[in-house]
Amino acid sequence: MNTVCITGASRGLGLALVEAFLLKTEYNVLAISRAKEISALRVRLDEYPERLTCVSVDISKSEGRNKLFDEVKEFGKVSILVHNAGALLYKPFLEIDEIELEEIYRVNVFSPFLLTQKLFPLFENAHVINISSIGGVEGSLKFPCLSAYSSSKAALNCLTEMWAEEFKSSPHTFNCLALGSVQTEMFERAFPGIDASSSPEEMANYIVNFALDAPKVMRGKIIPLSKQNP
Repeated sequence: MNTVCITGASRGLGLALVEAFLLKTEYNVLAISRAKEISALRVRLDEYPERLTCVSVDISKSEGRNKLFDEVKEFGKVSILVHNAGALLYKPFLEIDEIELEEIYRVNVFSPFLLTQKLFPLFENAHVINISSIGGVEGSLKFPCLSAYSSSKAALNCLTEMWAEEFKSSPHTFNCLALGSVQTEMFERAFPGIDASSSPEEMANYIVNFALDAPKVMRGKIIPLSKQNP
């Protein structure tokens, strides 16, 4: 059976993605999170005991990636990898210190970079999807206090294109979805009092279909998904 790995799976869009993949496909699902317990998935663990595995690791650290590799190897091969985990810093540019900046890039750029390296030997006709932000797309509307976050997402966008170029002769596909407003905790912290145009469930259903269908027609693309910004 094919396997999908989803990072940042304990809440928000990541949690909705786990639910959507379980309901809409026959994939094995590895729900990956730094949280010690993905309590919101307890019901699904009972309903899909053979298809859902929750893995609590910090993928920003080498020991976490090593542990995850061992877990994934038990399932055989990776068909879909969704880099959904992300960190937000809402702070004026001149007040951001080095530690804060490094943390944002460690989660939003270094972790997808290094985890893809680690899991690459387990890929089989894999589709790797980076979950980015419309704020990281060149020419899009930008907002103050998001310089660290948006620039890290711009780096993730470029990384997608580099993977697609470097592995264009391989059977693997790399794409990036630059999301606009989705009603998550992260969005609410960045834009308090504003209602997002999409729910996590709506976006998750789209991403599942994209994960399955996009490799047939595209690779190395950065797709903006935004009804409104924010």
